[in-house]
Amino acid sequence: MTETTRYQRILLKLSGEALLGKLEYGVDPEVVAFVAEQVKAVTALGVQVGIVVGGGNIFRGMAAATATGMDRATADYIGMLATAMNGLALQDALERAGVPTRVMTAIDMNEVAEPYIRRRAVRHLEKGRVVVFVAGTGNPYFTTDTAAALRAVEIGAEVVLKATKVDGVYDKDPVKHPDAKRYPAITYGQVLVDGLRVLDAAAVSLCMENDLPIVVFDLDAHENILKAVRGEKVGTLISKGGTR
Repeated sequence: MTETTRYQRILLKLSGEALLGKLEYGVDPEVVAFVAEQVKAVTALGVQVGIVVGGGNIFRGMAAATATGMDRATADYIGMLATAMNGLALQDALERAGVPTRVMTAIDMNEVAEPYIRRRAVRHLEKGRVVVFVAGTGNPYFTTDTAAALRAVEIGAEVVLKATKVDGVYDKDPVKHPDAKRYPAITYGQVLVDGLRVLDAAAVSLCMENDLPIVVFDLDAHENILKAVRGEKVGTLISKGGTR
């Protein structure tokens, strides 16, 4: 670990919606390139990076099941395929930026991605490759937030960095409530008890059980990923102590 970084191995969680940029659907090439440059800056410091990407910019399983009556498991599998599409787009942008990258999938698609094997993923990280984890956990009814927490624990990440469209955790929806209060730091328990929906409960619980801190921050702000890796106060820190 270099002197300028707080963490040696991180798990970056990217929501599918964060990749929309100015588009209403799909992947904005400018946003993906922006993310790739930030990740490149982090890897240049010697930090090992795993990424879990969502698929909400293409297809949201739960929303489709609720709105159309589609079988929930089927809808979730379609959502897993959407995460694979985003993962490949991210891999392309990272490699064009000069960052060696591997996409690993929880469901078999051997022509486009490696199967997820924990020891192989760790070896890729040790060799300086970014690993993009797609297809969630490989099981329906689990979100990509839960997949991010699970992969972070499995690979021995020191922190989960959740990059979103908001600049932290609020006591209520800041879009609907201008008087919403942002927490600079908060405990896992408070997130769960207050029902703060920045991450799903299973993800928060898994991080709590393994004492794995979570930093929630705005992806759009320049160098926020780098700042979070350095341990600077960006967004909201969710941890056992709930303080910074």
